[in-house]
Amino acid sequence: MHIYDGKGIFQVSKGKAKAVLTIYPTSSQIFRGESVTLRCNIQRGKVTDWKYTWRKDVVDSFSRKNEYEIREVKMSDSADYRCLGTRITNQQKHSEWSDAVRLTVTALPKATLTITPNPAYTGERVTLTCSVGSDSGWSYTWYKDNTIKEVTLSGRHTTTGVTFTISRAADSDQGLYWCQGEIQSRSISSIISDPVTITVEERPVALLTLQPNWPQIFSGETVTLSCDIQGGREIEYVFYNSGKSVYTKTDPEYRISPAKKDQPQALLSVSPQWLNPGDSVTLSCGVKESSTGWRFFWYRTVPYTAGLLSLSDTSYSVEPLSGNGTSEDSYTLIPAGPSHTGGYVCRAGRGDPVYDTLYSEPQFLWSGDPQPSVSLKIRPNRTQHFTSKSLSLSCEEKRNSTGWRLKRYREKAVESGCVSNWGSKAGSTCTIKSTRKKDSGVYWCESGSGEYSNAVNITVSDGPMILESPAYPMTEGDSVTLRCTNRYQETNPIPKVDFYKDGIFIRNETTLEMTIPAVSKSDEGSYKCKFNEGESPESWVTVRGVTPGPSTSVLVGVVVGLVVAGVLLAILLVLLCRYKNAKGSCCNRTFSPPQPQRTNLDPQQDQGSTQGQAPDAGYTRRQHGGANIYDTITLSDNNDNGIVYRL
Repeated sequence: MHIYDGKGIFQVSKGKAKAVLTIYPTSSQIFRGESVTLRCNIQRGKVTDWKYTWRKDVVDSFSRKNEYEIREVKMSDSADYRCLGTRITNQQKHSEWSDAVRLTVTALPKATLTITPNPAYTGERVTLTCSVGSDSGWSYTWYKDNTIKEVTLSGRHTTTGVTFTISRAADSDQGLYWCQGEIQSRSISSIISDPVTITVEERPVALLTLQPNWPQIFSGETVTLSCDIQGGREIEYVFYNSGKSVYTKTDPEYRISPAKKDQPQALLSVSPQWLNPGDSVTLSCGVKESSTGWRFFWYRTVPYTAGLLSLSDTSYSVEPLSGNGTSEDSYTLIPAGPSHTGGYVCRAGRGDPVYDTLYSEPQFLWSGDPQPSVSLKIRPNRTQHFTSKSLSLSCEEKRNSTGWRLKRYREKAVESGCVSNWGSKAGSTCTIKSTRKKDSGVYWCESGSGEYSNAVNITVSDGPMILESPAYPMTEGDSVTLRCTNRYQETNPIPKVDFYKDGIFIRNETTLEMTIPAVSKSDEGSYKCKFNEGESPESWVTVRGVTPGPSTSVLVGVVVGLVVAGVLLAILLVLLCRYKNAKGSCCNRTFSPPQPQRTNLDPQQDQGSTQGQAPDAGYTRRQHGGANIYDTITLSDNNDNGIVYRL
């Protein structure tokens, strides 16, 4: 077998040994300036038995050594290399050529330095990363400032792999930094990196603001958190909740819009709740948990009506009293009239988009004629009743009037008439044969022309006790008795009960009754009785003041006029007497102060007059409608001893 090598013909015996070429270092990348060794191994014989032919591409060179060394490789040394062995003792005997091995010489890489973050804030962690493209086998040296000397490590500095870390940046860490890669086993270094300047600044102040800035935010409201870095150049913002990161973004605002749940409920109060037509009434709305930023919306309850807003959990609708709501937390009806009688609710909203509270519980308002032409009578005559008992309500006319019908406010809406689900109707009387708790409510009579009777707030209880209290308002000075009744009194008598007013203990009674001989406005309030674990519902006792009638005003005017006239007449008589005395006609007379005398009054009037009599005047005071007025005044001579004021 003959092989032509371009220069001659070598005879290669069949089955001869084959040369194997190896390049050291064995790395896939050989960098310019490195020392490279090519080694040729023959499978047979000793190394010294052969001399070697080295071929670079098509150029041959010869050596007695089996190693071919290139001390500092250049880019031009890149080529395909092969080797061949020739027997020293027999020049005609050759090995087979080795397979070609490619030598690729690469330029030295340049290190790249990155610093994060930069600028850095005082106390912040800073990481320097050095890279030479392929990081396998490289180690790194770090340099600072123009001296190009290696960084001196301290407790705040650590190196791991390709990184150099400053755990807590300080002013002393500012300056120029370089890095360089090294493969120590091959004694090569990368080109040093370009310098990078580290700047350390004072840590800026982060200011978090909340919009809307309310002291309390309810679940379901939409809020926006804004982060303002004062003096900083942040491009990324991190929001934390209880120390844990919840959101990271380049936008300094974080908006929270969770699903609606756990809404607060508005609270409505009506003052006064019971009033006469022409009086003003104030509806007050609030949110228990917060009082900031709300607008209030007011509604009147009506039976379910298609087209009106209806509450999902009830069977009634609401009519708005104000369209866009009000910033004021109160709404006034001036004047209030019978048409305003009924239930009212409110709710509040705030923010954009608007966050609404739940509707308030309905509150009842009643406005009727204080002297109606018909009155509502209840039998038995009390506000509280046990369940499964009979209750009759009658519209009784005081004067000629027709068209009256019974109405009630129950479970948030006004109902009219005495229909089958109430009870049975006979004439003007509606009878509930067996009372139930849902019969509780406010009842009154109303005519077709809009006249109202008195109203009664009835409570039907399934408990063991009720409080018997007047169904009608009391007048100051009236006597009132509150009685505690036990459903099972005959089989289980109660020895003693406690009475409460507005939740405060008043006294206990063994008679089960509490009497107020003469009520006053201060006695108005909510009463209940209690025994052991059982107690009655609460009942409101209304006390009205005494309003003087027109006749009283006239009499007071007459009395005042007569008193003034009497005083002037007395002065005139005194002056006249002095004048006569100067003339000598009154020399033997003395002047005595007036003495009181009484008129002939009936015993009851006389008793009232004595209690209210002034000590130095002959005035008789008469009780009229709860107000003391003066009766007539007469003047007369009294044996020439002076003037007597007689009533």
